[in-house]
Amino acid sequence: MRPLHILLAVCVAAVWGFNFVAIKVGLRDFPPLLFTALRFALAALPLLVFGVRGGPPVAWRYVLGIGLVLGALQFALLFGGMHVGMPAGLTSLVAQSQAFFTVLFAAVLLGDRPGWRPLAGMAVAFAGIAVIALEMPAGGSRLGLAMVVGAAVAWGAGNIILKQARAPDLFRLMLWVSLVPPLPLLALSLVVEGPERMAGALSGLTWPGVASLVYIAAAATLFGFASWGFLMRHYPASLVAPFSLLVPIFGMSSGALLLGEAFGPLKLLGAALVFAGLAVTVLKLPVRKPAPAE
Repeated sequence: MRPLHILLAVCVAAVWGFNFVAIKVGLRDFPPLLFTALRFALAALPLLVFGVRGGPPVAWRYVLGIGLVLGALQFALLFGGMHVGMPAGLTSLVAQSQAFFTVLFAAVLLGDRPGWRPLAGMAVAFAGIAVIALEMPAGGSRLGLAMVVGAAVAWGAGNIILKQARAPDLFRLMLWVSLVPPLPLLALSLVVEGPERMAGALSGLTWPGVASLVYIAAAATLFGFASWGFLMRHYPASLVAPFSLLVPIFGMSSGALLLGEAFGPLKLLGAALVFAGLAVTVLKLPVRKPAPAE
């Protein structure tokens, strides 16, 4: 990869890692379902204001499927899990278990047979999640962990839909996909969170809340997916995918530095196991070619 493109990949990982801190800050002002709806509404704003030449780059069934599963369901669970007690740093790590659920869904739905590396990585990572659960206090924090794992399941399912869609332009696809979640999420927020809570959040906006919303929509969604899509179009996935391992590193370090999140021995052990499982799955070991016969 060119040095400038390596820098871009690291920047995307940093933006996505810090995104979890921004979510935690924004949840101080917004209830999770409303926050998720506003995030996608703001991300769709360029499409609504300026328009995009032509329609979506894939069939509408894919736009709707990705919008509901990868958008509404995944982020409603993710934001909800963080709202009830899941720390930002651990969320950035546990959410990456989507890689394993993607492998499972691909095996069941597409007939892709996973090799020993994904299976071994999956076993190690899920052992790490179990260790993390042991140190989480009963109640909200464990519920939050379960919801974040559920978000990873939705992410994995969404990845299969995304793979089947074969979108030629990921940025333009995300603009169209962002049109899908706001209305169902606003309706769900109205029922679950209530009109008074929604009105209170919107009338009591603070600068940190607005800044976090803008960051999540503009930086994490539009810049992140546009840049990632650019890299995936120009390089093999085997070169680009390993940079996703930097996301939890940036997420956990920014959570510790900016939010004061502490990690006890069990959480550190669990985090190490999850990260090791991800590394085993994502990183490709060099294959030594046999020496030519003399």
